[in-house]
Amino acid sequence: MTASAAKPRLDSYGDKPALIMGGSGEVVTFAQLDARSKQVAQLLHGAGIRRGDHIAIVMENNARFLEIAWAAQRSGLYYTPVNWHLSPAEASYIVKDCGAKALFTSANVGALTHGLGSDSDAKVRLSIGGNVSGFDSYERAIEAYPARALDEETEGAAMCYSSGTTGKPKGILRPSSYAPFGEGTFAERTLATEYPFSERTVYLSPGPLYHAAPIYWSMATQRFGGTAVIMEKYDPALTLQLIERYRVTMAQFVPTMFVRMLKLPPDERTRHDLSSLKFAIHAAAPCPIWVKEKMLEWWGPIIHEYLGSSEGGMVAIGPEEWMKHKGSVGKPRQFTVHILDKDGKELPRGEAGVIYYEGNARFEYHRDPAKSAEAFDHHGWTTVGDIGYLDDDGYLYLSDRKAHMIISGGVNIYPQEVENVLVEHPKVADAAVIGVPNEEFGEEVKAVVQLAASVVAEPALEQELIAYCRERIAHFKCPRSVDFVAELPRMENGKLLKRLIKDRYWSDHRSRII
Repeated sequence: MTASAAKPRLDSYGDKPALIMGGSGEVVTFAQLDARSKQVAQLLHGAGIRRGDHIAIVMENNARFLEIAWAAQRSGLYYTPVNWHLSPAEASYIVKDCGAKALFTSANVGALTHGLGSDSDAKVRLSIGGNVSGFDSYERAIEAYPARALDEETEGAAMCYSSGTTGKPKGILRPSSYAPFGEGTFAERTLATEYPFSERTVYLSPGPLYHAAPIYWSMATQRFGGTAVIMEKYDPALTLQLIERYRVTMAQFVPTMFVRMLKLPPDERTRHDLSSLKFAIHAAAPCPIWVKEKMLEWWGPIIHEYLGSSEGGMVAIGPEEWMKHKGSVGKPRQFTVHILDKDGKELPRGEAGVIYYEGNARFEYHRDPAKSAEAFDHHGWTTVGDIGYLDDDGYLYLSDRKAHMIISGGVNIYPQEVENVLVEHPKVADAAVIGVPNEEFGEEVKAVVQLAASVVAEPALEQELIAYCRERIAHFKCPRSVDFVAELPRMENGKLLKRLIKDRYWSDHRSRII
């Protein structure tokens, strides 16, 4: 697949389905997607929003999500999809930080919309599917604009947010090419060199569109003339039904989804015809070896894997390669991987160190020049802090994660943010938040707490601390359990020896971190 394959435009495919909603069955044709995205582009242009400006999308997976993204993509705008599971304060922070001049939401995300983006720069505030206080009707608003292309259409780009080690989300901003619309994006061309996107592609997206991979892959599918089947939410049984119903050829998962499908009753697993599926790709979190082995036994040699991030860098591995290099996440694609020690010295094969990528395109963390500078070393190589090693054949293995980061069900959770909430509680003297083994999600969040003097540890206090967190931050970040200790292990300089804490929970676990 070459870059030239990206050049057909949305209006090239007429009444062919561009997307199908997996739960409702609603179909949006390419003609409809093209017309509606042109209307939204005209609306944004009419509001004075110009090339290089930002918009934000805060909504669940629905049939209108991608037409808004395509409106930005064809207008030279940056669009930021926002996790609708965040608290109102957390979502509003991202809307304001990205500088969104237009904000799109949905009546279906409920209380999140209360005051959403009220202190932002958004001059356009539209809601889909019902009345929302402080927002105008999306449906009525776009009716006033023609389905006509702007006089000048240029490629835009997504700006997704990735939390930093302090827990404050950071926008990952890449310079836009502003190439004529239809040329495609670097991300799409990178995907197309590895996976066979074409007009025959039927891509199943079981993940939320506010994550980078689901929205990138769905839009890449449409760019190449394929159909994206979008699940409103993941359901293992429905996943199998949709593969059979729509003759899905390509799908992407996180390991947690594999686990849930493997736990289905045998008759549910075997009743569906999955023969159309040629590529099942997984990413976002380490996959236990036993899970991947079971999936290969079930689906055959179609399980592919890649490791990448919004910051860049990519390694990938196919099923036959993986069987010879079990546990590997792959070999570099269009990049060179370097393994460096703490002093920046390159390490020999087999020795673990920090993973750096050479050849990564420049990016910056939006409005954070200091963090942007830290992302690249003196060679211009970049890292996201993963630890790993290369074998003699050049295959990469992960031996640890970003410092202290928890990956639960493919979602990144940064403990510092949770720890900061816990230590605010008057009964807490110190807190450490770690990921502990969870068979379904890979990891779950646990808090290990040192109580204030004279406070007694008891079950009711555990629930009190969990509720305290859930009142202040998104529920998926909060501890599912709390253990109490007499004292947390800290060095004299105050550094928390988190590895000593984690070893207590991981040392006897049968699956290794890969």
